[in-house]
Amino acid sequence: MSNSESMEMYLETIHLLEKNYGHARSVEIAERLGVSKPSVTKAMNSLKDKGLVNKEAYGTITLTKKGKQLSEKIYTNHRLLSLFFEHSLELTAQEADENACRIEHVLSDEMLEAIKGYLRKNNIKD
Repeated sequence: MSNSESMEMYLETIHLLEKNYGHARSVEIAERLGVSKPSVTKAMNSLKDKGLVNKEAYGTITLTKKGKQLSEKIYTNHRLLSLFFEHSLELTAQEADENACRIEHVLSDEMLEAIKGYLRKNNIKD
């Protein structure tokens, strides 16, 4: 997993946890991503240095404005790919989601725009 791919996975996970619970904690991130807590700590320090997360002393992690914008883009791309795989390839929702997670990090903006066009053309909405 590349650094940017790893960063995207962390941001998307924080995005989902924050959406559901208002914040994230290192232990929740570690559980969802299947990584160690020290790995999460290292990643959070890196994301904090990049201005993407706020890390409170008492353990909560939230996205900065910049982090929210980036994580929303990552999550939107994931959802677009999942919908595309479900409807065009007739994959199950779980299979579509798993594959979207694997390849969302390497697609070009042009490919994502083409997928958006396909979904619009076929009137497929989230």
